[in-house]
Amino acid sequence: MTARIAEVVPHDDHVVTAKEALEGLYLRLEMEAEVRLVAAALRAGWTADEALDAIDQLRADDTKH
Repeated sequence: MTARIAEVVPHDDHVVTAKEALEGLYLRLEMEAEVRLVAAALRAGWTADEALDAIDQLRADDTKH
């Protein structure tokens, strides 16, 4: 018995953009970084709200530059 080879998909039907390829990884890394920042702030005695406010401020400052 021979194995059947699935029809080869034309290249245009399976090409993804760089954004599509990287977006999931980027979002996971961004979430991991935020979790680590909040954890470090909590260990330093900050509240979670203070930590999140500081992260938001850092992001706002970053978009200005």
